[in-house]
Amino acid sequence: MLNLKISIQVLVLCVVAMSISSSAVAQQEQKDLVIDAATRTQVIDTILKRLNESYVFPDVAKKMEESIRGRVEKKEYDQITSAKQFATTLTDNLQAVSHDKHLRVRYSFEAIPERGPRREPTAEEIEQRNRELTWLNHGFSKVERLNGNIGYLEFLNFMDHELGAETVAAAMNFINGTDALIIDMRRNGGGNPRMVALVCSYLFGPEPVHLNDLYWREGNQTDEFWTRKELPGKRYLNKDVYVLTSKRTFSGAEEFSYNLKNLKRATIVGETTGGGAHPGGFSRMSEHFGMFIPSGRAISPITKTNWEGTGVTPDVSVPADQALLVARLMALKKSLTTIKNPGIKAELDSEIEKLEKELAALKTKS
Repeated sequence: MLNLKISIQVLVLCVVAMSISSSAVAQQEQKDLVIDAATRTQVIDTILKRLNESYVFPDVAKKMEESIRGRVEKKEYDQITSAKQFATTLTDNLQAVSHDKHLRVRYSFEAIPERGPRREPTAEEIEQRNRELTWLNHGFSKVERLNGNIGYLEFLNFMDHELGAETVAAAMNFINGTDALIIDMRRNGGGNPRMVALVCSYLFGPEPVHLNDLYWREGNQTDEFWTRKELPGKRYLNKDVYVLTSKRTFSGAEEFSYNLKNLKRATIVGETTGGGAHPGGFSRMSEHFGMFIPSGRAISPITKTNWEGTGVTPDVSVPADQALLVARLMALKKSLTTIKNPGIKAELDSEIEKLEKELAALKTKS
């Protein structure tokens, strides 16, 4: 039976991954509530208490408290009666100090349930969770063989590494015979770091490679993430890999890109990513307010730091809507230098010409 703590952490990471890029829109779509001074005070006091207890950097938590207390003294929140505006304002004020894009105050029109004591999940809860992840196809949305024998893989979230293992294996087996692989992270908001490690494992040999560490303030512990010695599917080795990124690429999707860039296993094509390297969990502040509190931070074994606040810089910087065409052209031109068959070379030349026209037209529209 899965440990509930691990299960909840994975689900929270996946929920954040699916909602982070659209959180502002979702909040605007909710009905608003009128709040009073007592509510503002209670929410602020609870937020600051939780930050001091759990935020990954205790010194930054103190600075956030000083900043918010100073704003309270200046009566900056006194005129705010909109719950939506209050959540947005607090998020902006806290991020102005922390520069932490994971840290967000959330408003919910529906009452946020109180979390009970930790326990093992029931068989029904496990079954329901499994059904939901299967319905989402474990985050995988597209697996294709593009013209010119280029593999294309898109998945929108890094979900459960155990339940999704067969899906990953099937996807990697399908594209195994291609000459190059494009992995699309442009719409991926992150998720489970163990799934990140699993997918990375297919791009390296059986000798374990150290990918990333996650330090957690709670327990002052560090979890290490390495590639696997054994996999259920075929490895994709000795062939070029391109990772597509956008401003929406966030959290675990950034780790995936950062790992492969630092290990020189992939060429990153697209835009600088969102800049969120601090995982954590959602915590209830009151009946209608909650907060995602980053309680950990990523540490690359290569750079000894992470992408927080800066994002992952692409190797080839292009607008996100042009990234796929650019990567395809790079892969095809590389293949053209190794292909001997005249018929296949002619097909590649034709495909390259077609894609170059598409890219030129797209640039003209931009």
